[in-house]
Amino acid sequence: MKAIVKPTPKLSGELQALSSKNYTTRYLLVAALAEGTSTVYYPAHSEDSDAIRRCIQDLGAVLEEDDEKIVIQGFGRHPKPVKELNVGNAGAVLRFLMSIAAFCPEVTFVNQYPDSLGKRPHDDLITALEQMNVKVGHQEGRLPITIHGGQPKGGKITVSGSISSQYLSSLLFMTPLLEEDSEITVTGDLKSKVVVGQTLEVLAQAGIRIEASDDLMHFVVPGRQQYAAREYIVQGDYPGSAAILAAAAVTESDIRVHRLLEESKQGERAVVDVLKAMDVPLTHADSIVHVQGNGKLKAGEFDGDEFTDGVLAMVAAAVFAEGTSRFYNVENLRYKECDRITDYLNELRKAGAQVEERQSEIIVHGRPEGVEGGVEINAHFDHRVIMALTVVGLRSKQGLTIQDAHHVAKSYPQYFDHLQALGAQVELIEE
Repeated sequence: MKAIVKPTPKLSGELQALSSKNYTTRYLLVAALAEGTSTVYYPAHSEDSDAIRRCIQDLGAVLEEDDEKIVIQGFGRHPKPVKELNVGNAGAVLRFLMSIAAFCPEVTFVNQYPDSLGKRPHDDLITALEQMNVKVGHQEGRLPITIHGGQPKGGKITVSGSISSQYLSSLLFMTPLLEEDSEITVTGDLKSKVVVGQTLEVLAQAGIRIEASDDLMHFVVPGRQQYAAREYIVQGDYPGSAAILAAAAVTESDIRVHRLLEESKQGERAVVDVLKAMDVPLTHADSIVHVQGNGKLKAGEFDGDEFTDGVLAMVAAAVFAEGTSRFYNVENLRYKECDRITDYLNELRKAGAQVEERQSEIIVHGRPEGVEGGVEINAHFDHRVIMALTVVGLRSKQGLTIQDAHHVAKSYPQYFDHLQALGAQVELIEE
C-alpha cells in the first residue's frame, strides 16, 4: 500500500491513545507464565501484539478474548513442546520467547522477514543462554534460530546491554522459574533503561521478587518462584502517540489525545517534555495531552535513549524548528526493523530536510519555511519510519508518497484512519 500524504495546514479533534504495545506484550507473557487464570484489560491490537498472542497459544496458553479483555489460562514453567514459533516481525517477542523456549526440548524460530527482523542481531542473548546450559543454533546471530533447551540452569550470568535492553528483560522473565538462584550482571552500556523499568514493574505486579541495583546493571533473582495469576490494565501508548503529537506540533492544530498517564513509566512519555522544550503550546493533565500547535518550533538537544521509540517522530518535528537540533545517545536505533539513523535520514534528505548523522547522533538543521517534498520515498518496512515520514509530508510543500505504508500495522494499524479523522489529507492506494 502507498500513502500519499498531502500538505495539511490544520488538524483538530480528539483521539483515544492506542493501548501500549510494550505493556500488552509483557502482561500477556507474565499471564502465560502463571499457572492460573489472568485477565488483561484493553490489550493492544497490532501485528506485534498478535505475534505474542499466537506464540503463547502455540506454547500452551488458552486465550479467550472479547472487545474489552483477554482471559488467559497460563502454562507456567511447562510450555507445550513445539517445533516452530513464528514471531512475525516482532523483535521483542522473539527475544522474550527465546529464553522461555529454553524450557522446551527444541524450538526453531522461523524467519518470515529476511529484510527486516531477519537482519537484526541476537548474539548477546545467545551468548547469555549458552552460559545457562542452553545450546543455540543460529545464522551468525540471526534467524532462523533453534533453541535446544529442556534443562536451563541459573547461576552467574552476564549479558551485554550495549545493543538492546530486550536481552536483559528476556532473562528477567525466565530466571525466576529456574531451580537455581541467578545473578545477572550487565556488561557494556545498558540501552533503554526506562524499558527495563517497565519489565521490573510488570514482574513485581506478577508477584516476582528481583533485587536490582540502582543503576540496573546487577540483579539477584531467587529461583523456584511462581508467577501469580492477576488482573492487569494496559495504559495508553506513548510511542504511537508521539507521531500524532508531532503532527500537531508542526501544523496549526487543536488536538487532544486521551489515556496518556502523566506518571507513566514509558520512556516515551518524555516526548511531551521534548515538545515543550521546542516551545510547542501544550498541556498535560488528567491523562490528556492537549496540543494547540502554531507550526513554530525551537531547536534543542535531547538524550534519545530516554525515549527510543519516540525519537524518529521528534526528529520529524525538529525538521521544521528554528535552529539546529541534536538527538544523541541513539545508536541502538541502528538495530531496529531497519537502520533508523542512516535509512531514515536518507529518506528525509529526499524530502528536502537538512540532516546529518554520527554513529550515535542525529543532527537536524531546521527549516521553518518547510521542505519541498514531491517525491516517493522508501519507509524500509519500518512502522516508526512510516509514521515519522508522514509528519514531514503534512508540512511539505508538495506532499510525500510513502511506499509500503501498510507496515504501519506492526504497531498502529489505525494510524492513517486517526490522522484522517483529525483532518490530515492522506490518500491510501492498494497495490
